[in-house]
Amino acid sequence: PDMVWHLVLMKPRTDLSPGDRQALLDAFNRAVREIPTVREARVGRRITHGTAYEAAAPDSADFVASIGFDDLAGLQTYLRHPAHEELAARFYRSLSSALIYDFEMDEG
Repeated sequence: PDMVWHLVLMKPRTDLSPGDRQALLDAFNRAVREIPTVREARVGRRITHGTAYEAAAPDSADFVASIGFDDLAGLQTYLRHPAHEELAARFYRSLSSALIYDFEMDEG
């Protein structure tokens, strides 16, 4: 595999304050900046456009974060890093739902 990807689909709590939302984003940015095994990181907002699969999907994610690593060891280093511990603590307090998956992905 070319890379290992940590994919996090999440829905913030409806009562999450703007300050807490920003603190979660700041913790994410700090983690991906400070943890040396992170190769790529992106955050996106869900879009809907009237497809059948949207109607069938559970309403459990408004955002996705994708974080790429060279290998499984890089992901494990990330998960054990103190900056990730801070992120995880904020993450679980801030969200009403989350799905987290790790994938080995090849180019093309």
